[in-house]
Amino acid sequence: VAAQGYQESRLIQSARSGAGAVGIMQLLPSTAADPNVGIPDITNADANIHAGVRYLDFIRKRYFNDPEMDEMNSTLFALASYNAGPARIAKLRAKAGQQGYNPHIWFDNVEIIAAQEIGRETVQYVANIVKYYVVYRLSIVRYLQREEERQSAGIERDG
Repeated sequence: VAAQGYQESRLIQSARSGAGAVGIMQLLPSTAADPNVGIPDITNADANIHAGVRYLDFIRKRYFNDPEMDEMNSTLFALASYNAGPARIAKLRAKAGQQGYNPHIWFDNVEIIAAQEIGRETVQYVANIVKYYVVYRLSIVRYLQREEERQSAGIERDG
């Protein structure tokens, strides 16, 4: 979620899009207020992030709850849908299957069709989130390793 928020707004709650999307997760207020999300006021960061998580979860469960799709690809397709819309991604999956690509796999399959049909924006959106996630994850792992090394050496952390 942090990686997606960074991609959407650079984690800036005051961000607004020309289309009316609001906050860290760049949701339309109407999307956040929809009964599937149920958070009518997304003007503060906590509510905005909560609404973004609920919307992403709704997309994943409703459109990508397929036993032929692993959890990672379910998430990747949900992210693509967050950006381009679930109906558009469903059409791209169908076209990918027709052209011999695996419609249950994003990278090197449906992303190819997405780039051809709707351009690079959604493909880059998903790729950026994955890159940011990897960096965040590696940073956390390294931080925890340094803390463990400090504790083992008996060094106390300032602050």
